[in-house]
Amino acid sequence: MTGEDFTQAVQAYGDTVFRVAYHALGSREDGEDVMQTVFLRLFERSKGFESQDHLKHWLLRVAVNESRKVLRAFWRRTSVPLDDWPELAAPNGGERADLFRAVMALEPKYRVSVYLYYYEGLTVAEVAAAMRANPSTVQTWLLRARARLRGELLEEEEGEGAVYVRPRGIS
Repeated sequence: MTGEDFTQAVQAYGDTVFRVAYHALGSREDGEDVMQTVFLRLFERSKGFESQDHLKHWLLRVAVNESRKVLRAFWRRTSVPLDDWPELAAPNGGERADLFRAVMALEPKYRVSVYLYYYEGLTVAEVAAAMRANPSTVQTWLLRARARLRGELLEEEEGEGAVYVRPRGIS
């Protein structure tokens, strides 16, 4: 890979790789570390890519793998997390902030699958390939994630004997 190709890849996919790592890890700093590792591996890679899609899928696959390595690290399992990440990256106010916090509260497998499917627009098969899971497993994760998000974002209210559901933040 030439220096120009590498620069174009970083510009084109840097944010995507960071967001995948961030959603997997829940930490801006860890996401940046994974992003650097992914692009270092790309820089050191001697083989080329068949297409831009092949490059993108390779980057996503490496980002997911590196994120899993970070999650399995001894220091990560034995340290106490600083719970300041939602304030750093949440959109300003409203329903989008509620949705962001709800997605970030999901387990990593659900959080990453939701991100790849809804935000990056990958198909279930592509998400499955990136996460090394069966497509049916990814569909189950998405189903469970949607159910958890629905339960988190909707609250029951009673009004004149009737029970109905209304999204939070809507009067």
